[in-house]
Amino acid sequence: MKITRRSVLIGGTGLFASMAMARPALAEPGALSGLAASSGDVDLAINAYIFGYPLVTMEMTRRIITNVAEPGEIRAPMGHIIKARSYPDASFRDVTAPNADTLYTNAFFDVGDEPWILSIPDMNGRYSLMPMLDGWTTVFEVPGKRTTGTGAQTYAITGPGWKGTLPEGVTQYKSPTSIVWLLGRIYCSGTPEDYAAVHKLQDEFKLVPLSAYGKPYTPPPGKVDPSFDMVTAVRDQVNQMDAVSYFTLLCELMKTNSPSSADAAHVARFERIGIVPGKDFDPRKLKADVASRIPKTAVDRIMQHYTTLKVEGGWSFTTKTGIYGTDYLMRALITAIGLGANRPQDAIYPISKVDAEARPYNGSNKYVMRFPKGHLPPVEGFWSLTMYDDGYFFVNNPLNRYSISPRQNLQINSDGSTDLYIQKDSPGKDKESNWLPAPPGEFILMLRTYWPSEADPSIIKGTWAIPAVRKVS
Repeated sequence: MKITRRSVLIGGTGLFASMAMARPALAEPGALSGLAASSGDVDLAINAYIFGYPLVTMEMTRRIITNVAEPGEIRAPMGHIIKARSYPDASFRDVTAPNADTLYTNAFFDVGDEPWILSIPDMNGRYSLMPMLDGWTTVFEVPGKRTTGTGAQTYAITGPGWKGTLPEGVTQYKSPTSIVWLLGRIYCSGTPEDYAAVHKLQDEFKLVPLSAYGKPYTPPPGKVDPSFDMVTAVRDQVNQMDAVSYFTLLCELMKTNSPSSADAAHVARFERIGIVPGKDFDPRKLKADVASRIPKTAVDRIMQHYTTLKVEGGWSFTTKTGIYGTDYLMRALITAIGLGANRPQDAIYPISKVDAEARPYNGSNKYVMRFPKGHLPPVEGFWSLTMYDDGYFFVNNPLNRYSISPRQNLQINSDGSTDLYIQKDSPGKDKESNWLPAPPGEFILMLRTYWPSEADPSIIKGTWAIPAVRKVS
């Protein structure tokens, strides 16, 4: 299914889901934050589904990413660091909306039994960020150039309720849940020389349990579970689960990944349909006619929230990512369309599926995105414009160019403006530095803006006008 007409700006990893949307539901007095209230079991089950969507999705993602015996570039067992060595190409189909700006350095690990120690090497001034997400997709800490600098750093990620003594020189980060996803990104220009430089840095990262800190340690191999579906996309696996399976998994996960204290009053309402944190799901309390309407109705409700996002000049966006509080509907929406979303201070990604005249993009046309003089994205990290086909995958092209940014040595017009040529065929050799190749059919654009400027916070405030993409003859 496709998102109709409008698209969203988020600060995520690029794990996007395209879904259909309907009219937005109106919240009633007494509702869960952002959710429609009702005394009926159907609405209660919908609210419970929406509340648990991030935790269930994180678990299904963890299963696919860690269900291997040995580490690779996109998957690794629990406790192993995954080191992406290059940008994916147009054949890559593991996740939607991949990026061609940073090399991911990430890991899933469980801090329920003991803390884990993350050692970050001296990044020598290179831009990077190492966000840590809990099981509910909240970014609870973000070491990196913006927040902690680029020097060598060591952190102990501790689980809920852990008490103990940490080695000297180790900073404690407290995870609200047992499951933790380190979703680090390191900027890379993509040249062979820069790939090698980033690879060296990646190899200096270390992740070990506290009991092994300061000792020789080799992460154990993983155990492959053949029952896990390693082919179907995560979003499809989650959305295809029946209500009983979904709530059974949710309750199992909440035994080690408890809701926050702020959630207590809301979650208490779910007892009526068999959901109690810390206990198994009781399917006897979920009526069959209620279960039959979940999850489709709940997923539709999640995607209805999409229509609340700000839209300007064909670009859609929100800055409410990474930290959600009790805004469960926004948390579920961002999980659905951008799992792993950053805090807006770290990254915001406007997305566009239509041109300045609100017409869907198509490679049979030619387009120009013009940045006036002095109006390039105000960022302290980097910016880029990425091309995706209508499925949020890279587009095969003769330049093997999937995004365009200042690292292409963009040509500047005589009036100081910068034009980006968005089209299927070359605009001419003299303009190819500014060319973002498009597919023959429909496509989607994403403007990545990492570390929006603190001196000019217009991106964060939503006042920076994103240039509309215009069709040309």
